[in-house]
Amino acid sequence: MRIDAHHHLWQPVRGDYDWMPKDIEVLNRPYAPRDLVPHLNGQRIDGTVLIQAAASVEETEYMLGLADATDSIKGVVGWINFEQPSHLHHLKRLAKHPKFKGVRPMIQDIPDVDWMLRDDVQWAYRALVDLDLTFDALGFPQHILNFLTLAERYPDLQLVYDHCMKPQIRDAMAGEDVFSEWAAGMSRLAGETEGCCKFSALLTEADIGWSIDDIRPFALHVLAAFGADRVMWGSDWPVCRVRAEYDVWFEVAEALTAHLSEEERADIFGGTAARFYRLA
Repeated sequence: MRIDAHHHLWQPVRGDYDWMPKDIEVLNRPYAPRDLVPHLNGQRIDGTVLIQAAASVEETEYMLGLADATDSIKGVVGWINFEQPSHLHHLKRLAKHPKFKGVRPMIQDIPDVDWMLRDDVQWAYRALVDLDLTFDALGFPQHILNFLTLAERYPDLQLVYDHCMKPQIRDAMAGEDVFSEWAAGMSRLAGETEGCCKFSALLTEADIGWSIDDIRPFALHVLAAFGADRVMWGSDWPVCRVRAEYDVWFEVAEALTAHLSEEERADIFGGTAARFYRLA
């Protein structure tokens, strides 16, 4: 299967997308499965993984409803409140749904960079291991060392690092050296953990006027560090639309992986995600 390992669908009137900018019309509007279908058909995508975009269990249930009605949605990554141990019952309940694959706390939006290591949230990682569920690690380069600690604490936790840990490509375009520290951290994540990496959202971390050459060093480093069997492509649609349409990002990703073998590209554009999320 060809898999889009990371996209969103949302309805802003639900009222729980606290991060959503009111003044960015391309984001602040509904997105339903029918809006994505032309892109999936155009790029011959067989299935997708739908990822949470709101810090609420209710949105997870909303996404599972969409997945029940949409064959192309093969998996859903939702949300529970790590600060509420009582949410264990939600996690156990959700885990019974065949398309529920794991959770993603919105770590990038939490001011405390050490939040993930707090004693009161450790129960959630243990529960994910016990229930054989996945963990999408959403953060910035400043979170890399803490994700290393997390992986060491829970070696059986099934980790995937979202969006290549969001290197600040816009700053690199302005002449700052953001690559070196980020690349060293990504090499450690690749070498010292069993986690996978999502080849996604690099365009949204670039500035207006980006070119493929701005993206290339970051993409090639991830591909070399993790290897194709631990890298999965994701569109991050519709968020990607702030910089480029779905098809443009897909074509850029194909160009950045053109040097790889057919088998390696098959992993990046489907095989890795199918194995990690155990997609039917």
